[in-house]
Amino acid sequence: MRNYLVGIVLVVGISQAPAAQAVTAQEILRGYEAEARKEDAAFKSSASRGEKFFRSERAGASGGKLGCFTCHTSDPRQAGMTRAHKPIEPLAPVANPARFTDAAKVEKWFGRNCEDALERSCSAAEKADFIQWLLTIR
Repeated sequence: MRNYLVGIVLVVGISQAPAAQAVTAQEILRGYEAEARKEDAAFKSSASRGEKFFRSERAGASGGKLGCFTCHTSDPRQAGMTRAHKPIEPLAPVANPARFTDAAKVEKWFGRNCEDALERSCSAAEKADFIQWLLTIR
């Protein structure tokens, strides 16, 4: 009987745990803008800077050219492919409505991809500009 009650308490407790809260791309954008304004009070995100950031090539440590488009293609509405040949869902929210709806995932992937493509962390301003640009794509 005691094990039965413990099981009920666990099931009830789990079912009442708060669900992960979905956010919008606009909310994530506002968060990065606020963070960027801590370093530059006049900061305002820019779609043109975001596109330039996405399309720019950088020389990698191995001598090859890298950029966001290396894996994500030149059209963010299209699916991409990692260098390990794993599929990547489109970056643009217009083509992938789930994109930029989980703040933890967004930060995780910025962390990984910035280190991979830039060999450094992205700034909050770069993240804000990038998302601002992606939100303008139709």
